[in-house]
Amino acid sequence: MVLIMNTDDTPILRGQAGWLAIESAYANTIAGVDPDDQPTINELLKQWRRHYTRNTLRTSYYLAHYHYNGVAYSIPPAMKALAKPMIGWPNKAVRALADLSVFEGIDAPETLQTQVDDLVAANTFGVKIQQAIVSAYTHGCSFMTISGDGDDIRITPRAADWSSALWDWGNDRIGAAMTIRDKDKDGYITRFDVWLPGKVYLCRRNSGTWQAERIETGFDQPTVVPIISDQQLYRPLGSSRITRPLMALTDLGLRTLVRMEATAEFYAAPRIWFLGANKGQVSPDTWGSIVSVINGIPAGRNGEKPELRQLTQASMQPHSDMLKTVALMVSSETDIPVNDLGITMDNPASAEAMAEAERKLSRTADRQNKRFGESIKSILAMALAAQGADEADIRQLRPIWAPTKEASDAARADWYQKVASTNPAFADSDVGLSRAGLTWDEINAHRAYERQQRTQNAIDELRAKIATAKTDTQEDAANGQQQPAAEQPQSGAA
Repeated sequence: MVLIMNTDDTPILRGQAGWLAIESAYANTIAGVDPDDQPTINELLKQWRRHYTRNTLRTSYYLAHYHYNGVAYSIPPAMKALAKPMIGWPNKAVRALADLSVFEGIDAPETLQTQVDDLVAANTFGVKIQQAIVSAYTHGCSFMTISGDGDDIRITPRAADWSSALWDWGNDRIGAAMTIRDKDKDGYITRFDVWLPGKVYLCRRNSGTWQAERIETGFDQPTVVPIISDQQLYRPLGSSRITRPLMALTDLGLRTLVRMEATAEFYAAPRIWFLGANKGQVSPDTWGSIVSVINGIPAGRNGEKPELRQLTQASMQPHSDMLKTVALMVSSETDIPVNDLGITMDNPASAEAMAEAERKLSRTADRQNKRFGESIKSILAMALAAQGADEADIRQLRPIWAPTKEASDAARADWYQKVASTNPAFADSDVGLSRAGLTWDEINAHRAYERQQRTQNAIDELRAKIATAKTDTQEDAANGQQQPAAEQPQSGAA
């Protein structure tokens, strides 16, 4: 494994899983590519080379593969060599928010619901969108590509460290994108795809030369949809949750813990001075002297006895206070409650304060879920349009997310009872049932049970009607047989 330094003095470990060689991202001439498209491909590769280092850096912080950046004079070299990443705040910043984006399904018109459900199930869309969201919070954005695989539609998530894109400012969408598909054992790129309006180039490197296969898509835009974290006008492709301040605070927290561990070594070996003794009187076996039950030093020639002095131990409190301060700054940067960062404060927060601290993160998740929902609609719109679905039905798609704010069952039941008493129709709707705490799968199961019950009731009613009609027919037949007998004249009557 070789250590490489980038322009920001940030180390990248060459050879780690997923690592790519930047020098392999050059393809000035690709056979099979339209000459008008070659400059766009070159710009996409240039864009990837420009951002790969920072994307890899954020990945290393997310996976706790970052290295120790310490002050040389404050830590002994032996202790510095043992320092390993032991703070997972960047991972926490990503997962705490990503865990609030739980995709439950798609609400579609009845004519399209089965087709949408089949498409979502065939692509395990719920799993892939969650992976894309985690990647977006890590790097600022991720991508979902829509491609054909025979008669099937394939939706694939792509991470930003293996992709690049050019923003179309005029249409406010992606104008071109590049996704890396494969590499060799040395990290050299061997396959990548270029997504352009109306076409896709499947590029492959053979014997040092690049060749491309062109596929027409029929769309007026690239079949690539970004999943974006915190999109802004000046950052159309978003910003990472692992910000520069968070990375700096993580380094500061690690340095604090290392200094704390170095200070703790003095507790295991108390600092003792003998006044009036020479060096030869002290045993070189320091550890043996510490653990021995009885120790002694002879008096000097003139009967002078050495005087023992033990220095006061350094306090650990300043290190603990500093770590708490760093954690509070991380909490401010990420909106994560400080208690979730491994720090317990002297005065525990009240239930209202904790709920408000969590609400800050859930409000961010609510806003992000709306943006993710628009991206999901764009993804499914392309996939369904490729299958020939009606455009009017496609516009009615609605992604379903689990609630971001937790509420007790008692509170939900109380709310549902009050709503049902004033608006029974809303209480029985899908929205009302979801507000009552049912998941989308539970609502679908409930609707299926209702349909089953209605069908069973209809069958029972039909059977009852048939039985009633049969009984009436038998009674009419019996009455018809008795009537002629009653009308016959008696014998002997004149």
